Amino acid sequence: MGTGAVDGRRDGRRSVRRDVRSRASNVVLGALLVLALVVTGMLAYEAHSAARSHRETAERALRDYASVAAWEMVASLGETLDAVAAPALGTVTAGKAASPFEPLADPATFAAQGTDRLSCPDGTVPTAIAVDLRNGEVRAGPTTLPAPTIAKLRDVIAADVSESFRQERGYALLAPRALPPVVYGVRIAEHGAPLAAYGLTLCRATLASRLIAPALRRRALLPWDVTGGVPIDSLLDVAVSDADGEMLWRTGAATSSAFAGQATAERVARLRVSVALRPMAITRLRIGPPPGSRLPLLVTLLMTTIGLLGVAVLQLHREQELARLRNDFVAGVSHELRTPLAQIMLFAETLRLGRARSESERRQAAEIIVQEGQRLMQLVENVLHFARSERGIRPAAGATLALGPVIGETLARFAPLAAAAEVTLESSIDDTLCAAVDAGTIRQILLNLLDNAVKHGGSGGRVKVVLARDGNAARLTVDDEGPGVKPADRERVWLPFVRMPTAGSASGSGLGLSVVRELVAANGGATRIEDAASGGARFVITLPLTEPSRPTERTMTSAPRREKARAR
Repeated sequence: MGTGAVDGRRDGRRSVRRDVRSRASNVVLGALLVLALVVTGMLAYEAHSAARSHRETAERALRDYASVAAWEMVASLGETLDAVAAPALGTVTAGKAASPFEPLADPATFAAQGTDRLSCPDGTVPTAIAVDLRNGEVRAGPTTLPAPTIAKLRDVIAADVSESFRQERGYALLAPRALPPVVYGVRIAEHGAPLAAYGLTLCRATLASRLIAPALRRRALLPWDVTGGVPIDSLLDVAVSDADGEMLWRTGAATSSAFAGQATAERVARLRVSVALRPMAITRLRIGPPPGSRLPLLVTLLMTTIGLLGVAVLQLHREQELARLRNDFVAGVSHELRTPLAQIMLFAETLRLGRARSESERRQAAEIIVQEGQRLMQLVENVLHFARSERGIRPAAGATLALGPVIGETLARFAPLAAAAEVTLESSIDDTLCAAVDAGTIRQILLNLLDNAVKHGGSGGRVKVVLARDGNAARLTVDDEGPGVKPADRERVWLPFVRMPTAGSASGSGLGLSVVRELVAANGGATRIEDAASGGARFVITLPLTEPSRPTERTMTSAPRREKARAR
């Protein structure tokens, strides 16, 4: 056994050991990353639970503050109602009747007091009403109200007394639908039995100015130490509506808040009080000393850990992806190089040993050597262009070039390779189109597209090349009869090292289409993929058109070249 075989076996064993160690290290690293991620996740969950609990507690406290403020407003409405009604109705409702047979008082005895205190802004005088709860007698005056309205007010007052009367209740306000609001008090006998109800009608404007607005100022809805010394008007939005939902009064413009409370003033016309915390209140209200939480620091550390783990996973994935791409690239390039080199070596040996039996066989062998050399040159050009583009080197813009002749020459150059793959080339070329591009760039673009079409179109098919005008651009299309490219993959195929394997071929370096897009973009053009009429793929290249050079200018620039050629 030779030393070469022994060395080969040693190298193979070393390679296997390296692969095993690499896999083991990757497994250990992956396990550590997973463990770190699990621990980080548990800590993050605990941190999130703590933050959520703290937030829910704070939100609940803010809603409770709003509810307390609403009930404070209800209590203030009751106190304000008593303060407003007592001077007008106190003369007939204060104290207790000496006898259960006390006669009904004349409304004139307390009407004047109501006129002074409860008049409407427009000067309308309140109507004094006296209702005998023993026999249903009603008296009113001075009034412009019709008798049916007086009777309805009597029934409403009597029903409210029957349902809600208590000795400690104080004065009450009723706002029945389609009737004027009325504030009333009850005259009681020695043993607490209600004898008569005495009231005054109001208008809705009086409710807001004499009752609701003073109620807000009468009592602080929240303790001064809770608000941090900030006026309550700047923290709360208070709205008061009647039992039917009609807005009677509010502190300012309506604000939407998640922290609001409601309460109903039962003895004050069942007014609904809504209190909402303004955005300023959420930061100003003192819910108590904040706990000594290190949650922000913990969350920051957790996010940093997650970020570092993400970077580590990304780097590991990128390293594996680069290794895979490198292996695929080496395998693809090796396959691409081996086939033409084998052909070149085979026919070169045939010529060297004189095994060609005729002149035609020698020419055929030489043509095959040239064709395979062209394939090798194209592959090398793609690799060199990709290397230059990676270093940021862009091709220089070319002069105005007639595209038709260059494309025709490239098709003729590629025809033997297409014939060897049993592919038929068809073309339709507009010879009048010109673009500012280098001839070598056009050749490389078209050769890469043709090579891709032959590989994926399969043997026995057709490849059609069309050059036509598309507005202000030259449109070059290459159609094949392969399986086509799925819409989801039509952007991926332009990336470096990406190969779309087909049933017939999966070889290649994965650089051809990437080089095409780079060259087209460098010359101001665009690339895309469409469905061909034959069912395969259509690769579309567009380049901006330019005006052709004048013949005189072309003659002047080409003459020195001819003179140099004659001199040589």
